[in-house]
Formats: sequence, C-alpha cells, structure tokens
Amino acid sequence: MTAIVPLGTRPLTAADVAAVADGARTAVAPSVLQGVEAGHGRLLDLAATGTPVYGLTTGVGDRVGDPIGPADAAERQLVLLASHASGVGKPWEPRVVRAIMVAVAQALAHERSGVRATLVARLVAMLNAGVVPWAPRGGSVGYLIATAHIGLVAFGRGRARLGGELLDGAEAMRRAGIPTDGPGPREGLALISGVHEITGVGALAVVAVDRVLRSADVAAAMSLEALRGSSSGFDARAQSVRPHPGQAVTAARLRALTDGSGILGAGRERRLQDALSLRAVPQVHGAARDMLAYATTVIETDLNSVTDNPAFVDDGGGLVPLPNANGHGAPGALALDALAIAVSQFTSMSQARTDRLTTGRLSGLPPFLVDAGGDDPGLMIPAYAAAALSGEVRHLASPASVHSVSTSAGQEDHISQGVTAADQAARAGDLAAGVVAIELLCAAQGLEFATEQPGRGTAAARALIRSVVPAYTAGREPSLDIAAIRELVVSGELAAVAEAAAGLR
Repeated sequence: MTAIVPLGTRPLTAADVAAVADGARTAVAPSVLQGVEAGHGRLLDLAATGTPVYGLTTGVGDRVGDPIGPADAAERQLVLLASHASGVGKPWEPRVVRAIMVAVAQALAHERSGVRATLVARLVAMLNAGVVPWAPRGGSVGYLIATAHIGLVAFGRGRARLGGELLDGAEAMRRAGIPTDGPGPREGLALISGVHEITGVGALAVVAVDRVLRSADVAAAMSLEALRGSSSGFDARAQSVRPHPGQAVTAARLRALTDGSGILGAGRERRLQDALSLRAVPQVHGAARDMLAYATTVIETDLNSVTDNPAFVDDGGGLVPLPNANGHGAPGALALDALAIAVSQFTSMSQARTDRLTTGRLSGLPPFLVDAGGDDPGLMIPAYAAAALSGEVRHLASPASVHSVSTSAGQEDHISQGVTAADQAARAGDLAAGVVAIELLCAAQGLEFATEQPGRGTAAARALIRSVVPAYTAGREPSLDIAAIRELVVSGELAAVAEAAAGLR
C-alpha cells in the first residue's frame, strides 16, 4: 500500500489521488489545521462588519441580492447542501467518490475558503475510516452535485457506505466514530463551489490512460515482431526532423522494447514499408502521449488550486473576499475532451493491428492465428470484440464541453460540462484497456509462430502473459484470457515488467 498521502503541505499528483481512491491513508498536519482555523476566525470577523459577501451574507445564484443575517447563515448552508444534492441515476463507484473527497480536502486545506479546521479533519477521518458518501453520477454540469452529497454526510445527513453496507449518513459516521455537527457559516458553499468533481474523476482518468498507453506501446512492439515488420520507422533520426516530444519518447520506447530482437533483425528486408498501424506508432501514440501530459498538467494544477467563489486573501489589512469564476471547469473539460479523443486514436490503431494479426492474407500467419484448419475459428471473435470496444471509445470521444447551456436563471449562463468530459475520458480509458488486452492476446499468439527470439522488453511481456494465459488451443474461452491480460494492463504490471526488462525504468 502507498505511504500516507499528506494534504495541504505539498502539491498533490494525480497518482496521489488514485492511491487514496484505492485505499491509501491520508493525513493533514496540525500546522495546516491551525492555518485553516485562523482563516475561519478572520472570516467571522469579516462577517461581523456587515460587508456583503457572496454566499456568506447573501444568497447564491439568482438570489445573490438577498441578504442573510448571521443567525441564519449556518442553517442556510445545510439547506444549500440539501437542495444541491440532486444527483440522478446510478451512484459513482466508491473509489471515484474517494477521489473527489481528496480533491475537496486538498482545496479546503489552502486556507482560502474560511471553513473550520474540523471540516478538513473530518473529511480526512472519513477517508481513513472508509466512510464513502453515496452520490449519483448524473446531473453535474461541472460541479455542485457529488460534493453536495459528500457534504451532507460530513454533517450527519445523506447516505454513505461503510464496510460495503449502505447506511444513513449519521449512522455511518456514528459507527466510524466520527463526530458530526452543523456546518459553519459558509461551509456548504465551500464544499460545492469548486471543480473538485472534475479533478477527482479526471485524476483517475489520466492515471488509467497512462497505464493503458504504456501497455499499448508494448502491444505495438509485440505486434510488429509477430508480423515481422520493420523497425526503421522508429529510427531516432526520423523523429528528429519532426520533434514532437511524445513522438520522440514513443519511438525511443519502441526501440528499447524491441532491442535485441532476432525477429526484426531477420525480417528487416521483408518489406520496404509497413502499414500505418505499425509504421506510425510513434506519431499516433506520441500525439496521445502529448495530450495525456497536457491533461495531467491541467488536472494537477486544478487539484492544487483554490476554485472556491469567493476566495479569501489577507493582504495585512484584514480578510478580503475575491468574487471570481475559478469554479468554471473549462480548463479541465477541454483537456479531458482532448484526452478522450487521444484515447480513441491509439485504441483504433490497436484494433487495426489486431485485425491485421488475425487476417492471414495480411499477416503471413495462419488465419485467426491457429493451425487447426477450418474447424476452429481461433481468435477471430476477439478481433470482433476489439472492433466493438473501439467503436464505443470513438463514441465517447465526442466532446462534452461544446454543450454549454444557461442555468440558474441566467446567472450561470455558461457551463463546462466538465464532469461529463471527465467521465467520458475515464470510460474511454477503461474500454481501451480491453482493446489493448485483445491485441496483446493476439500478438502473443502470433509470436508462437516465430523461430527467432523477441526483444528484451517484448520477451518479458510475452512471458508475463504466458504466466496467466497459455497459448491458444481449440475450445478455449477467449473472454477469460482477455480478462486476465486486461488486469495486467489496468494494474500497470505488464508495462512495468516490459519497461524494466528494456531498461526504461
């Protein structure tokens, strides 16, 4: 298990979020809590001056002109959370809710939201105790929804899972030994007004896509060997005349994975030029790698930002509220839409290689990768499955961020649809893992017909695959084999083993 992930003392990474989502513990330092509590005290001082502050002394949305007295502020925060808990449909998976909770806690630890230290500590306690609020996945235009359901549980309302059981929120907190009380003067608004849903879901998406893309490099290298292709397209000199960073990195990875390959050495003169699904791997995987790097930067920037409205600063003369639109999810929405498009690109290329591997007249290998004659369809249908999954990924690559509409009586008349973009990118990555697993299944089978040795990295990958899936024989159920290989892709184990053998890590 990953070491404890600290909040508020250093920038978090997407990998940190994924680790906590998968069960790692987290912690917040006493010094951070002291700073948060000091910020809360300054907020109370500001409220006492009668200065109009959005969501503290006024209503929200179209009710921004309605004043709220100090006696009503806390109760109005609970009403705000309850009214915003309007999610629809199936709930988010527990790991997704945990990822969103990490994003919320990290944002509140920045001391710019005026919340109490007890709220930050409570979110950390919920994560460590396994209290996972129930939050429907539908209905968010970019914020507001999942975090409202999370906030209700923090104050003893809503519903939550604990130990696999769905409970009333107050009961879940009681069983976990976590005290609850009503919200502070603007804690409801602080919980819902940032881009935490986008960053939580987006962090899981970029981590997952990274693992799949690295495995797709391995699959492409194995397919090249199984098809006795040419590695000339990976030459560093060819990359230098078109110096996109991801392209150069991908070509270097492919050279390392196939280094020492007797197959490529023996087949070098077989054809002058391969099909693009083999020859253009540096360009396509490289472009996807560049989009992944950009999306990761955007997600991690927002993860370590204050996206509350207003944000509060103290310039030495007292607390100053800064009304802003940092809660608009456009940066994450656009980046995650681009990521889903990138996933569709390398996924469709993987599917093309699988089709080539299983087509005897194109591959030079036995039809459907079996020598059993016409009685056994071999790996024909896994190639169909790859085509279906790849088509679904392309559907998910339709940008969500272009679908802005007006909400909140025209007060919020441009929205990001960033949660949909994040969800689509995450689902695309999940489907891509299946497509790449099918290519790995077929490429490993194709290598069964080679008499020369694969490269160092590809040999290690094939050995790992064969440790969980034997070579195809008549009557095997490919679905079970695909699932076993897919787990190696999703966990990152396949990429890690191949990279270690190739000297890439």
